[in-house]
Amino acid sequence: MQISLLATLIILLVVAVLLFSRFYQRHMQGEHAPEKQAQVTILDKQSIAVDNPFIGEDDQEFWIYVQKGRLGPKREFQVGMHYFHAINPGDKGILTYRGTQFIHFSLLR
Repeated sequence: MQISLLATLIILLVVAVLLFSRFYQRHMQGEHAPEKQAQVTILDKQSIAVDNPFIGEDDQEFWIYVQKGRLGPKREFQVGMHYFHAINPGDKGILTYRGTQFIHFSLLR
């Protein structure tokens, strides 16, 4: 009886570790995450200088900070230069993203 109890505990532990790993990869790292859309408000944007960029790489990173709805969660996404210059704090629109990856922003007028 002791061996079956120990085997059951080990199996449950392995299953728990595998489920946590899958959850972490999908929801925290954005791997294999589904594409989603949300109506957001642009809170702020920021450009950050990159130290020692490689040849052909941008010397800055561009980030936007958004909030879903009026009281929803706040998130940040790295965007391309063209999106960074086209949107301003206070703009509202539909954000398309996959996990932590920014895909598209369409401005609502």
